[in-house]
Amino acid sequence: MNRPARVSAHSTSSDSVHGMALLRDPLLNKGTAFTAQERDDLGLRGLLPPCVLTMETQVERVLVNLRTLPTDLEKYVALNALHDRNEALFFRVVVDNIDEIQPIIYTPTVGLACQKYGLIFQRPRGMFISSRDRGQIAEILKNWPYPAKLIVVTDGERILGLGDLGANGMGIPVGKLSLYSACAGVHPETCLPIVLDVGTNNEELLKDPYYLGLRERRLTGEAYDSFVDEFMVAARKTFPGVLIQFEDFANHSAFKLLHKYRDEACVFNDDIQGTAAVALAGLFSALRVNGGKLKDQRILFLGAGEAATGIADLVTSAMMAEGASEAEALRRNWLVDSRGLVVGGREGLSGHKLRYAHADQAPIADFLTAIRTLKPTAIIGVAAVGGAFTPDVLKAMAELNEQPIVFALSNPTSKAECSAEDAYRYTGGRALFACGSPYDPVKLNGRTFVPRQGNNSYIFPGVGLGVIASRSRLVTDEMFMAAAHTLADCVGKDDLAQGSLYPALPRIREVSVRIAAAVADVAFQRGLADGPAPNDVKGLVQSQMYEPQY
Repeated sequence: MNRPARVSAHSTSSDSVHGMALLRDPLLNKGTAFTAQERDDLGLRGLLPPCVLTMETQVERVLVNLRTLPTDLEKYVALNALHDRNEALFFRVVVDNIDEIQPIIYTPTVGLACQKYGLIFQRPRGMFISSRDRGQIAEILKNWPYPAKLIVVTDGERILGLGDLGANGMGIPVGKLSLYSACAGVHPETCLPIVLDVGTNNEELLKDPYYLGLRERRLTGEAYDSFVDEFMVAARKTFPGVLIQFEDFANHSAFKLLHKYRDEACVFNDDIQGTAAVALAGLFSALRVNGGKLKDQRILFLGAGEAATGIADLVTSAMMAEGASEAEALRRNWLVDSRGLVVGGREGLSGHKLRYAHADQAPIADFLTAIRTLKPTAIIGVAAVGGAFTPDVLKAMAELNEQPIVFALSNPTSKAECSAEDAYRYTGGRALFACGSPYDPVKLNGRTFVPRQGNNSYIFPGVGLGVIASRSRLVTDEMFMAAAHTLADCVGKDDLAQGSLYPALPRIREVSVRIAAAVADVAFQRGLADGPAPNDVKGLVQSQMYEPQY
């Protein structure tokens, strides 16, 4: 496969990228930071204004401009344009200002950006492989000019809590991979976002003049399965050893694909496994506050899809690790879907729900009645039903528990089950709260609470880095269990004292290193890694991290 020659500040070989081609390559471009000598060596003299700026000054200028923009969507567009011009500068801005920038380049703003994708489109990023490309996927993947080690792929059928956005879903793989590089130092050159465009059933998009995907109904059944299988075979052949993350597939596809490929390929589903690990870590942190044990908790999920059953499965495993039997652990996890409490004997239950369909419980139609009946110690919202944790729900949890665990994990913000302010207000400031979208600190009764996101960005970047660094052949549930314990261990006493169940986001690269080392340890211990374990696994991880600098 032909690859363009790469250059650095110290490379001046005759076959290196020069001149305008260099300025148009975001992986190599430094803009006004090219030195006088580099401008001479690389054919840039006269193509840039004469002033040479430091990266620090460039970052300041980006932030000054960004902060004058009136909406987060405009900021998203501006940052996307910077990403297309100068990757090192883009990632320097993100890494040094992660609290401010992550909500713009990912949740919650990315949801709106996906809805408006055709309107705000400027320059293609990643690869669009459509169902019309069947039989040619291997050849198409060869058009990608870089050696991918990590692919994030979606078919756009279930983007966040927004539903079927078709090819507009490309914003999700792009955003995820930005966080891989910013939060865990996975080199952007090795990252490949992909949309499998199999059509859309979204009527608004099919009529939208700016929609850029296939204007046809979704491919289904055997045709869909064979298309995805062709992609999986081609991706692994084109990029040997590549880690593939499934992202925002609908429930019926997500479970099927994970189960089909997880034992033969290096794959995982972040909506199922990453969400589970970050939620479990939050539970571990909450239990450090109230002194309980996980195996003694009763957890009621609002939602019964990928996220809910993924969390329930990992929680069940963790309860069993504390000594509970499988039956006891399962009995402590309950699901509520759009039809009410999931119970045994109910018609139409899909496979992933059956494990939690308890046979000896009568049907319950609504969430509040389920709380009053089952008396959970924790409620976890992952159904993307905005406002579902009503004041009555929160008050009921506070009546049942001295310190109720309340996780409103759906995003974007419009889909959040409750706000941080409501969670604290209607529980008298006693809730142990985590959220899926960012919220400002809440002042109540003379105390300031600092809620933190149970965001998958605490988990998946470190997991990916650990898998890549160890060159693991598979991604296992044990790795996600190790990631959850490690994340919880990163939460300090000062964090817990202010109501924070996760570490501060500016610590994310440190957290990712620790998670990556824990994941790599599992790979080496289980014989999944390519080669023997090094003496210093953490050092191995750190040696492979990308630092955005010139």
